[in-house]
Amino acid sequence: MKTKNNIFGLECDPAIRHNYIDRISPWVDDVPSPKGMPESSYISSNLDTKKIRYFILFAFLILTALFGRIFYLQIMQGNEYRIAAEENRVRIKEIKAPRGLIYDRDGHVLAHNIANFSLFFTPADLPDQAIEKNTIIKELASILSIQEQEIANVFNQAPPHSFQQILLADHVPYEKALQLQIAAANFSGISIEATTFREYTVGSFFSPILGYMGKITEDEVKKYPHYALDDYLGKSGIELTYEKFLHGESGKKEIEVDSRGKENKIISEQAPINGNNLYLTVDPLLQNTLASLLKKTVTSSKTITGAAAVAIDPRNGEVLALVTTPTYDSNAFTKGLSQEEYDQLLNDNRKPLINRAVSGEYPSGSTIKPLLALAALQEGIITPTTTVVSSGGIRVGQWFFPDWKSGGHGVTNVTKALAESVNTFFYAIGGGYEKIEGLGIDRIKRYLELFNLNAPLGIDIPSEASGFLPSKAWKEDTKNEKWYIGDTYHLSIGQGDLLVTPLQVTSYMATIANGGTLYKPHLVAKMTNSSGTTLQTFAGGIIRDSFIDAAHIKIVRNALREVVISGSGRVMADLPFTVAGKTGTAQFGNEGKSHAWFTCFAPFENPEIALTVLIEQGGEGNVTALPIAHEALRTWFSEK
Repeated sequence: MKTKNNIFGLECDPAIRHNYIDRISPWVDDVPSPKGMPESSYISSNLDTKKIRYFILFAFLILTALFGRIFYLQIMQGNEYRIAAEENRVRIKEIKAPRGLIYDRDGHVLAHNIANFSLFFTPADLPDQAIEKNTIIKELASILSIQEQEIANVFNQAPPHSFQQILLADHVPYEKALQLQIAAANFSGISIEATTFREYTVGSFFSPILGYMGKITEDEVKKYPHYALDDYLGKSGIELTYEKFLHGESGKKEIEVDSRGKENKIISEQAPINGNNLYLTVDPLLQNTLASLLKKTVTSSKTITGAAAVAIDPRNGEVLALVTTPTYDSNAFTKGLSQEEYDQLLNDNRKPLINRAVSGEYPSGSTIKPLLALAALQEGIITPTTTVVSSGGIRVGQWFFPDWKSGGHGVTNVTKALAESVNTFFYAIGGGYEKIEGLGIDRIKRYLELFNLNAPLGIDIPSEASGFLPSKAWKEDTKNEKWYIGDTYHLSIGQGDLLVTPLQVTSYMATIANGGTLYKPHLVAKMTNSSGTTLQTFAGGIIRDSFIDAAHIKIVRNALREVVISGSGRVMADLPFTVAGKTGTAQFGNEGKSHAWFTCFAPFENPEIALTVLIEQGGEGNVTALPIAHEALRTWFSEK
């Protein structure tokens, strides 16, 4: 029986096995010669199993890291990368809402929106290559006629990966806009778009009321977080106070863009909501008449530095006119002032940026005397028949306090004192003299504060001043001096440290006119939507009423009528309606200069208007301020 052996685990005849080994031995180095090889041996391999295990472990680690990275990108960060990729194709673009319009009392447009072309760029869409970017800069600078560095600076300051459009140039002329449109077609990240900007139709006469608009600042973005970085908003006047009503709500459209950021098609669109419209209480005829008269007065004089006028409806506190001169043009700010132009306005000695009507503070002169008379009547210091003999002034110790009329006015009661502005009478009721006790500084201050002096009235435009009422404590703290009787005498005729605004004087004259109700003045009458539907009406409201007896107000009203009949306001007597008023000459400084005042109301029987005119360094009130009030009232009532 033959012996069997295995080849690769298979049983075979030994002869066959030997023959097979002999045949493969030339190719297998580690196979021994068949003659000396034991029959139980196997063919061995030259592969190292340890190295194989290392190779498999290394491959496993690589695959694990690869799959881990894929998991992180697709699962953990998948949404972020998906959005980023989508933004390269689909974007949300803001549609600016048209700003609400502003009208005057008669429905004439004062502020509206007109077509405008603006140049934008999208930082993420700008070319990465410096050569391509410089080509864009050169072309845009050439068309806009500006320095290349200006554009380069804006590009460099922008977040490089932002898809937010950034304004590069505004108010681009139509011809240049056409050139830019052609150029933008070949440039990535550049677009020229039709927008709107604010235009004021009435020149500078309404500027102190309307204010102006400007580009939003970083600080304002914090206040208005829903505004875009290229938005404009109100900076002063009505534009600022009623910003939230005028601004509207922006719309948006979802667009598909190409690789250069150019719009291919609109996917969806949400229309903007227009801003609301405002109707002012201001009468255009009265506003323009006063503005023209004041401007002529100021520009024709070498000494007069400025002027202001305020008119209020005493029945409700509506502001009929509010004028200041010199002033600025709102359109200049909207279109964009250079730093040099702004500095010129800021440093102008005539102070055109100050709204004198609400922010200017001046000594009141004799216009304060009606309030002293009311306080003295209310406190029982005097009666309608109380008299003082005016002989040219009063002497207290070594001090002499003069009347304005040499030799005095003779026997004077409260009516004559107001009609002829007799200082002696008001010295007596203010500080006391002979048998008259006098109000004293504390009571004077308390009554003047009842008419809202020393505090803003709350008119609906910014920067209203509060005026100033001196007191004993103030003088001791500020000047390190005690309060003297002379200080009370000066205050009683509207001199010394007392300061008032033209708005405050008009307000207390309106309060006397209507019988004792102090209204909060306001400039906006109503608000409508873009379709004309009234959304809200505005009323200033009552600050204070019934704080002076009606009988005392009647006495002072009659005395103010006497000013026009027989006193310093006789120029008003030729008008075809009845007027009551008070002149004022307010001295200031040490050079004998004075501001001119005239304040009045009309018609006397049923007042429809209270009007105040102030002329800075205008001299006597009846000479410069009164004629302006006369002409303004004549023009206004003749048209009515």
